[in-house]
Amino acid sequence: MTDRIPLLIDTDPGVDDALALLMAFNDPRHDIVGLTIAAGNVGLSHTVRNALKLCEVCGRDDIPVFAGTPEPLLHPAPDAGYVHGQDGFGDIGYPPPQRQAEAEHAALAILRLSHEHAGKLLLVALGPLTNVALALKLDPTLPQRVARLVVMGGAVTGHGNITPSAEFNFYFDPEAAHLVFEAFERIDLADWEATLAHGLLHERVAGWLAADSDRARFYADISEKTRLWSIDRRGDHWYAADAVAMAFALEPAGAVELAERPVAIELQGRHSRGASVVDWRREGGRPDRANILLQYDQARFEGLIQAALAAK
Repeated sequence: MTDRIPLLIDTDPGVDDALALLMAFNDPRHDIVGLTIAAGNVGLSHTVRNALKLCEVCGRDDIPVFAGTPEPLLHPAPDAGYVHGQDGFGDIGYPPPQRQAEAEHAALAILRLSHEHAGKLLLVALGPLTNVALALKLDPTLPQRVARLVVMGGAVTGHGNITPSAEFNFYFDPEAAHLVFEAFERIDLADWEATLAHGLLHERVAGWLAADSDRARFYADISEKTRLWSIDRRGDHWYAADAVAMAFALEPAGAVELAERPVAIELQGRHSRGASVVDWRREGGRPDRANILLQYDQARFEGLIQAALAAK
């Protein structure tokens, strides 16, 4: 028996996903029971390969990796290869991982692991919510067995990063996000605007990545393209959305300011498809299902990243 919290991560690696995974790998209080992989930042074949490679680099081949759905539930969506590299890991041409994903589909793995760790499971969703939504359609009782769901997604005042109003993960598969937000009674939400409030100075990041560790060296290589893109587009700070969400997941006590509100996902709007609509004044009478992260302790956040990179 173990007192560690069972942690299941649904992810689409992606450079910022990789940083979040490094944070989770480094946390002794959590037992990572699986990585379920979605398409999103890039296509599924790349995201699965990247997850396997990161596990290999970190000596974590004990963590099972499950491939999920290769596309959104209903409508095609663009990926973010222009930010992360066409392979999602900066196009550095790393040698392929030595192992393959498990035969079990990600949605089925989510359901099985929810039974094995019923009432204790921490589910952290860092990418589009396609796998979680599919699991819900197969078994609507899933939320009853998840102790806590942490989602990276949305833009709670409509300042999107893929369209003027929508954040990438929700825009990639709005129907999936809608299903999840309707099914779970409580979701801890770290959105894109929380990411913007917790930027990382490029100079500090460069110092961390100079650490003498395999993790720092590999992460420095795969993140170079997106960091250069960020310098060109966003200035002095780099923004790691999934790392913010993972900090909130691993150390919720670091949250300085939270707001509980109803949230709906827009499915039809010509200019707002994928937008996360927060009822800030509670005018619709719907329950407060989203626990929205507004501010996290910046020093604690940066400390988790440094430790994950073996930079302190």
